[in-house]
Amino acid sequence: MALLTHETQDKVIKLLVAEGLASAEKIKAAVEEAAKAKQPLIAYLTSKGLINNEMVAHATANVLGVQYVDLKNVQMDREVLLNLPQDVATRSMMVPVGDLNGQLVVAMIDVTNVQATDYLATLTGRPIKAVMSSEEGIRQVLSQYVGDFSSVKQAVKSTNAEIAAQQSDVKTITQDSPISKALTSILDYAVKSKASDIHIEPLENSLVIRCRIDGVLRQVMELPKSIEPALVSRIKILSDLKIDEHRVPQDGQFAVKVGDKEVDLRIAIAPVVWGEQVVIRLLDKTGTTMDIEQMGMTGHALAMVMDGISKPNGMILTSGPTGSGKSTTLYALIKKIKDVKINIVTLEDPVEYKMDGVNQIQVNVDAGLTFASGLRSILRQDPDAIMVGEIRDSETANLAVQAALTGHLVFSTLHTNSAAGILPRLTEMGIEPFLIASTLNTVIGQRLVRRVTEKRTAYTSSELETKEINDVVSHLLPKDNSEVARVSEDLGYGGLPVKNENGYTLVKGFDDKDSPGGYKGRAGLYETITVDDDIQKLIVSHATSSEIMKVAKEKGTITMREDGILKALSGVTTIEEVNRVASDLA
Repeated sequence: MALLTHETQDKVIKLLVAEGLASAEKIKAAVEEAAKAKQPLIAYLTSKGLINNEMVAHATANVLGVQYVDLKNVQMDREVLLNLPQDVATRSMMVPVGDLNGQLVVAMIDVTNVQATDYLATLTGRPIKAVMSSEEGIRQVLSQYVGDFSSVKQAVKSTNAEIAAQQSDVKTITQDSPISKALTSILDYAVKSKASDIHIEPLENSLVIRCRIDGVLRQVMELPKSIEPALVSRIKILSDLKIDEHRVPQDGQFAVKVGDKEVDLRIAIAPVVWGEQVVIRLLDKTGTTMDIEQMGMTGHALAMVMDGISKPNGMILTSGPTGSGKSTTLYALIKKIKDVKINIVTLEDPVEYKMDGVNQIQVNVDAGLTFASGLRSILRQDPDAIMVGEIRDSETANLAVQAALTGHLVFSTLHTNSAAGILPRLTEMGIEPFLIASTLNTVIGQRLVRRVTEKRTAYTSSELETKEINDVVSHLLPKDNSEVARVSEDLGYGGLPVKNENGYTLVKGFDDKDSPGGYKGRAGLYETITVDDDIQKLIVSHATSSEIMKVAKEKGTITMREDGILKALSGVTTIEEVNRVASDLA
């Protein structure tokens, strides 16, 4: 709140009373109480809820003869925000709101602060027009600085000669250089947007920056080609890579702290036609709850998995394409069994999330520590449960099976399209079917879909959507209202609709800056198979994955596609999103 003179304060209060926004009697009674509390009257009235900051700001602007702007529900354009660096705006509690006749319009709490406006005029090189807003309005705009790219602009403004000079001498690319600040801004945006990857891609005449957010790549900026060498060199320096090597791929890593978050970065640099492409994988150590229920597993799938991990030995395997959340599922299951009474050892490449009470080993191929050699070592460490990040070859597969046979609970991942596909895949790796049958507890297939944002609207399914819903899940839906509660509880979804040939209520989110496409966050689609006696017989007889899935469905397995449609009916995602990630599944 702005510091007001007694005269201005009195005028503000009189205006609020005249406008009927405050009670004259209550203000009169509060004068003595404010004096006793040694508080300014307006501050006292605000603390007691007799008036609010928005009312004070509006009235003060009227008294001072300046324009007032209500920013509480305003969505500011990114180009406008870039007129003032985030650190300056936050420190001074002033935000840019637009342009007027060549002037930069800045909203502030204290429009009487001439020194502040002079400072901004010098900083921006433009005349400033000050308008008044409340502290809540200013903070609402400050929260929209998801990524402050002003330092990127500053680096771009550097001459080609300056950038070249920074490259010629590695020591000049310091933390305070424009290039370093540009990289910091890009990383800051990615972390705050909860991106999983950053792609820095050279084109013939420009450099494109894209971020993968909720599984979908989005272009966030396009930079001049001149900035590419210095930006890539800065990343190489931080990753301890060779900055003069441009012909072969390089991998590295470093860590950053954004706000109160520590984020590990995995760097992959590869030569492409127009330069060097950089892909940065962000591993946010605080970004997930590791809660299997919150990740979207429910009903039959959850019951089968919990049964599998409750056994003292055997294998639990997850499958799916790259980026489908397999490793996160394993972490969530490890969290379920973690206990001081058991020794859990993991072998990962890389160690994505550090967990207390779990002994995690990082694969190091250059030092001879592979999944296979590491697994041999783990078996000499008296483990109760073992997590192998990925079964990549027959040697690792054989060792994992042997570990399960000798009384260990083994968790791992495989790259297959479905849960049933795990079984023939292990056979292809040279594992005898009878060994697969006797060691597997549970297999999990999964994909990730984007969640519909909380800002949403309901609509009735189209003719095509209705047909798809009926074709895929009509056999699962309750036939009448008397079955709704039982079926919903059995499948793990609240309030499923009764089977209806004419249409279903679905939802879609509002597309805005915070939820592009109407989505925010992701949920898993799961299918699980418990390897019981009947499934074991199929494995031993070399049955196909489709034959195994047919029997599994008879025993209660919900397929990923069915799980996706049920999630759409319960308002988690959309039919369109399910088709995007699971169109290849039955």
